[in-house]
Amino acid sequence: MVIAVDFDGTIVKHKYPAIGKEIPYAIKSLKLIQARGHKLILWTFRSGKELDKAVDFCKRKGLFFHAVNNNFEGEEFDNTYSRKIYADIYIDDRNILGIPDWEEMYHLLTKTKENIK
Repeated sequence: MVIAVDFDGTIVKHKYPAIGKEIPYAIKSLKLIQARGHKLILWTFRSGKELDKAVDFCKRKGLFFHAVNNNFEGEEFDNTYSRKIYADIYIDDRNILGIPDWEEMYHLLTKTKENIK
């Protein structure tokens, strides 16, 4: 699957434009999901230096994305197409029902009961 993941409020606590503390098990869960062959796209309002800080934060934690705010690596937004990205699943704290904790999301996405803590 292609999974689009928000940053602020989803991977880290809201502190925009600063980087908040990591939400427990967010990065570990995402890395385990990637290890199962799923592609992750960082899908965030951030741009410019703030986006670079978010990407660098994740890289320092060993989390790398298939693409950032695009459908594939190297794609550049030039106003000739919609910036809306395609994904099978979107993980965002602004979801109508909120966001479950990361262990629960991991279990939902992988259909396992594996303990990640």
